[in-house]
Amino acid sequence: MRKFLMVLAATTMAIAPLAATSANAAPKYKVEKTIQYNHGKRVSVTKAAVVKPKHNQQHRWAKGQKFDRRYATNYRVINQPQNHRLYHAPRGYQWVQSGNDAILIGITSGLIGAVIGNALR
Repeated sequence: MRKFLMVLAATTMAIAPLAATSANAAPKYKVEKTIQYNHGKRVSVTKAAVVKPKHNQQHRWAKGQKFDRRYATNYRVINQPQNHRLYHAPRGYQWVQSGNDAILIGITSGLIGAVIGNALR
């Protein structure tokens, strides 16, 4: 029984760091090294800061890319494309809005079929 508990404890300690690093929710860090002088001595300082995503930045969509609505600005599904002078979406596709762009995406795959820039004002 003692051997079993020792093996269990060892595998838990070995697997725990791997499970923590594989999580997608882990924040990304920007490491910055600077050299400062303190009373004539050279001191190296390392700072780590969390990189924040830029939500106000426009994303440039292209045909064949995978569409992710988290990166779309002003995301909306266009239910009546004829009101925006767009053709009807083929079966399995839908028109969505990202900023002023109209994007035709596959419903199941999420792949972009067409991008019409500045179609929506």
